[in-house]
Amino acid sequence: MKIEILGTGCAKCKKLYQVASEAVKEMGIEAELIKVEDLQAMMDMGVMITPALYINGEAVSAGRVPGKEEIKRMLTEAGKQ
Repeated sequence: MKIEILGTGCAKCKKLYQVASEAVKEMGIEAELIKVEDLQAMMDMGVMITPALYINGEAVSAGRVPGKEEIKRMLTEAGKQ
């Protein structure tokens, strides 16, 4: 599973990375966690508000930091596809 956290390194972006990391660890799943801080890369992906969370190339959240349980649900759903 590929998880991308898109953001410029702001406090919310760092928090999203932390919460996503904790969710992955607690679920015991294999996942590649990637920070995307390049503005051009974010624009190429269609992100205009950060932080954004992508799972397997699909945007699942933008402009907020979802809670850990919500991220776990997102990861579970992505794993079913």
